[in-house]
Amino acid sequence: MDSLLPRSGSTTQNSLKSITPEEIRSEFSHHDPTVARINNGSFGCCPATIIAAQQRHQLLFLRQPDYFYFNTLKPSIFETRRLIQTLINADNPDEVSVVDNATTAAAIVLQHTTWSFFLSRFHPGDAVIMLHYAYGAVKKSVHAYISRAGGHVIEVHLPFPVKSSSDIIFEFQKALQKGKENGRKIRLAVIDHITSMPCVIIPVKELVRMCRDEGVDKIFIDGAHAIGNVDLDMKDIGAEFYTSNLHKWLFCPPSAAFLYCKMSEESSDLHHPVVSHEYGNGLAMESAWTGTRDYSSQLVLPEVMEFLNRFEGGIYGIMQRNHQAVIEMAEMLVDAWGTELGTPLDMCSSMAMVGMPTCLGIKSDSDALKLRANLRTVFKVEVPIYYREPVEGEVDPITGYARISHQVYNVVEDYNRLRDAVNKLVKAGVTCASLSN
Repeated sequence: MDSLLPRSGSTTQNSLKSITPEEIRSEFSHHDPTVARINNGSFGCCPATIIAAQQRHQLLFLRQPDYFYFNTLKPSIFETRRLIQTLINADNPDEVSVVDNATTAAAIVLQHTTWSFFLSRFHPGDAVIMLHYAYGAVKKSVHAYISRAGGHVIEVHLPFPVKSSSDIIFEFQKALQKGKENGRKIRLAVIDHITSMPCVIIPVKELVRMCRDEGVDKIFIDGAHAIGNVDLDMKDIGAEFYTSNLHKWLFCPPSAAFLYCKMSEESSDLHHPVVSHEYGNGLAMESAWTGTRDYSSQLVLPEVMEFLNRFEGGIYGIMQRNHQAVIEMAEMLVDAWGTELGTPLDMCSSMAMVGMPTCLGIKSDSDALKLRANLRTVFKVEVPIYYREPVEGEVDPITGYARISHQVYNVVEDYNRLRDAVNKLVKAGVTCASLSN
């Protein structure tokens, strides 16, 4: 598994006294106090001090837009890129572009791949491989770009529940062999670092090595959930492209993300899908200005770093505590419901998949959405529910899993409310079939 521990030599020494529980509550007092929000994974969170910093940037622009554009924006974006370079152990800030989100980053990489088909660098039928559990928007992007260009899309069907990382490695190896059938070449592998639904840490370094051994041209890691969740080292991972959202687990406002592109001759041919005045000046510059818009969410990373260092151990301490807390809460729920986890503990990050009681009758994606809506509206608990289609021959299988998150604002009571809500539904004999749409 990718380490939750800091890289050797990294320091997170606090210059301030560690943040107190009262200060944490104050930082997130804008959250709806009536809701147990255990779904940080979907939209992330932003502390009050960072919201205030964002508003300062917004007002600076509105006060004198011309000065902000000519004198402030570019150096501020560069500072964000430099800080990201340090966080992910890239060689050069020019390898880092700041974009809106991981979906935008995927469009940049897939657009480049599509051009290679149109320019006959790639041949019709050459393959792009991705995980079946890839994020829905990215899966659609792969089909929209690659299939229309004549490429062949191969999905790696992964098991769930997952028993070990070797399950994933085995299925990925089979898909690589399938991709090379009939003389095809695999031009791009799209690999999630932490899948969204179901949530699993993928052994990306092992899969990257397998791709190299099998002659895959380029590798794009979709790490939308990764920064702030697991330690990131671009040199160690070894992929050409890597993206992660800054607004999911790194406390930035939405929306902000980075795209890492390993320095090469080909990297100069990458372009932002929105062509604006910086076209041709390199992807980092093209991404830094796509037209008049609010760039403030991409400028607050210096303030975010200050916020992180108010916690013992900085970002690495936060990751470790979130990981440990989500495991403890997941095991509590499993014991309460008599179910099981969807992955081994070392394949959880700050999120975990918790099996739900089978008597709830979760038999479709629609059922999962109805149950989620019921938990939200009746019990004020916000948590995603995943439907797993049963395998033929299974007896009374667990088909519904709650994806619980833990971030610094969460407390034990949040998970107790989920436990008690589900127990109440079970005791009352409620099933998904009886819930209204």
